[in-house]
Amino acid sequence: MTSNMVPPAIIFILGSFLIPFLKGKTKSIYMLLIPVAAFYVLMNIPQGNIWTFEFWGYNLILGRIDKLSIIFGYIFTIMTFLGVLFALKVKDDLQHVAAIIYAGATLGVVLAGDFLSLYLFWEVMAVSSTFLIIASRTRASRQAGLRYILVHLIGGLFLLAGIVLYIQKTETIAFDYIGLSGIESYLIFIGIALNAAAIPLHAWLPDAYPMGTPTSTVFLSAFTTKSAVYLLIRTFPGADLLIWIGAFMVFVPIFYAVLENDIRRVLAYSLLNQIGFMLVGIGIGTQLALNGAVAHAFCHILYKGLLFMAAGSVLQMTGKIKCTEIGGLYKTMPLTCLFCIVGAASISAFPLFSGFVSKSMIVTATVNEKMVLVYLILQFASAGVFHHAGIKVPFFTFFGHDSGIRAKDPSWNMTLAMGIAAFACIFIGVFPGPLYNLLPFIVDYIPYTGAHVVGQLQLLMFGALAFALLILSGYYPPEIKSINLDVDWTYRKIGRGAYMVLDHGLNAINRVSESSLMTFVKGFASFFNRAAANLALFVSVNIWLVLGYRDKRLEIKKNRLYNDILQGTLPIGIGAAIAISFILLVFILT
Repeated sequence: MTSNMVPPAIIFILGSFLIPFLKGKTKSIYMLLIPVAAFYVLMNIPQGNIWTFEFWGYNLILGRIDKLSIIFGYIFTIMTFLGVLFALKVKDDLQHVAAIIYAGATLGVVLAGDFLSLYLFWEVMAVSSTFLIIASRTRASRQAGLRYILVHLIGGLFLLAGIVLYIQKTETIAFDYIGLSGIESYLIFIGIALNAAAIPLHAWLPDAYPMGTPTSTVFLSAFTTKSAVYLLIRTFPGADLLIWIGAFMVFVPIFYAVLENDIRRVLAYSLLNQIGFMLVGIGIGTQLALNGAVAHAFCHILYKGLLFMAAGSVLQMTGKIKCTEIGGLYKTMPLTCLFCIVGAASISAFPLFSGFVSKSMIVTATVNEKMVLVYLILQFASAGVFHHAGIKVPFFTFFGHDSGIRAKDPSWNMTLAMGIAAFACIFIGVFPGPLYNLLPFIVDYIPYTGAHVVGQLQLLMFGALAFALLILSGYYPPEIKSINLDVDWTYRKIGRGAYMVLDHGLNAINRVSESSLMTFVKGFASFFNRAAANLALFVSVNIWLVLGYRDKRLEIKKNRLYNDILQGTLPIGIGAAIAISFILLVFILT
């Protein structure tokens, strides 16, 4: 099927090329129109495979349009619009171009119906997002960007290897459900899971995202991990392995988030926690669970983007982002404080906020499938989320101790972007119907029941009580300047040790092999180089002995003949004799 409209990914990528040549309000309006145009295309394209092309005998599909891809397309374009609006006054074309290409590549991944298109956009996504990390132009951001791109290139190699084996096995580049059934599927799974920051492949996220600029982290928090979530829903629904990876993810990052001093690192770990909920839903694989995973991804992009906007606003206006350096900002940044509280309430799944109507679908799915242990883990994690993201972030940023900083709310565009995101979080929480209608399966779920609302409020209130008691008693981990070690420390130590072992071990083998080989080659070459001379001497010496040559005269004759042979200046008679002898030898042997 073809379409007269341009693919959304192409709108973004080609549209980015004009940005450096525009100035002032023209540039601002143009950048805002790019996601608007893409959203218009998404709203008006029919379902099915469109924008198909023949390439080397394969059918490339740039537009697989169904309810699953279209809802992710919607939220990615919406978040791009909010991110562009938030960064509208940034005077750095590198950030603008990288962000637009990044968004376009993400849409390309979501709409791709074949592995070749998917892989192309996947790599563009990795490269463009790297520029958003190094855009801070600090030594730390450059180092984090290098680690980020290396990790994602490795993930891309796993994905590519799996794709090659998959195509070889199935003789098609089209893909949908794959399942964990062969080496190719596990390679593809690892490649996607790395982008989803699945533990233990997660350390790149809290390492890199907090290094971005105040505006670039808004894009980073939305695209890479959620595009991977989309692919896991598409290719590995019902994979039991995802349930336990997800359960581990909702649990472990809580402790890191509580200990962190950097607000953006707290948000990075809470991002991992929320992805864990999505992976549990994908692993369960029922219609309710998959709907929950999709809905939670949609809502998470909004409220996590809002929280990163609030953190970015604080960083932009104060130049500080650590809990030990900020506090008391509610007095002079009231709107930013309010919007941050809305994001915190949403991620904590308070009733009337977006997280409540999405996360509860996944939790209910565990109850329906009688997964008691997983249910208890999710409930504990829900309280933990409220503890670190719902209370800690707004408390230490805007309340807590008074830092004496009197920064104002940010510029109108940043405030407006936060306001729109906050409104969306509340609207979805109060009226979940429009979101539920977009989900891939028919929704037979009612979030607002008496038991559910009361149970969730009890969970949250006890979490708040625990936080208050820990703070008042002095047992809450103090906010101190520190570096918390994650599994990347293990990678670095093991990697360094493995490198030393391989370096010394393999190089030693290399030296021994080289010495042995060169000795053999030299002897082999010497044998063939002097074989003719030795043969000629053997024949000639016997003749000279018969003719009466002895001692010194014989030695002189031998040296002269040997040198003549090596220099290729044999007397004609001797040369002819050697040639005849060689011919006779060949004749006898054959």
